[in-house]
Amino acid sequence: MSGALKAAQQEARQLVEPLGRRWQHLAAVGKKAEVLGVELGLDAERLGAACWLHDIGYAPELVETGMHAIDGARYLRRTGWDERIVSMVAHHSCAVLEAEERGLSAELAEFERPPAEYEDAVCFCDMTTGPVGADIAAPDRLDEIEFRYGPDHLVTRFIRRARPQILAAVSRVEGRRSGAARTA
Repeated sequence: MSGALKAAQQEARQLVEPLGRRWQHLAAVGKKAEVLGVELGLDAERLGAACWLHDIGYAPELVETGMHAIDGARYLRRTGWDERIVSMVAHHSCAVLEAEERGLSAELAEFERPPAEYEDAVCFCDMTTGPVGADIAAPDRLDEIEFRYGPDHLVTRFIRRARPQILAAVSRVEGRRSGAARTA
């Protein structure tokens, strides 16, 4: 295991394991990304590290804005993580739309967007992994998020707006995986 990947796992464990279910989701997303990065010919170390770290902004000691993608990315930047990893954490799973809902677009703009294939890959890993780490179809994951937060919650509004983009990202990754499997 590489240095960045091991460091990401340790950082995530320290910050998120006390959160229970969130840790189960995070660990499964990280493991999925390690495999997906290799399958797609991406930088599997950076993709894996970003996915291991994507939800660290939920750790109570990191909360500043209340948007976990921004809070996690700010922490990673402060502590010297590779900016490519920071950008994937900041922009994971259509964060731009959540930032709009929260009035935090300027804060999210502090972070450059990652290359599209990496943004899609993080979204795929996140949105095909359920809250306790089991694989789940993306539409079911989105339904689960809406149910968990309730009909009038800000996160539900964001997920409803982001649904087409999230499903498109998942579809693009599935297409790349199919193409990679045919050429292997």
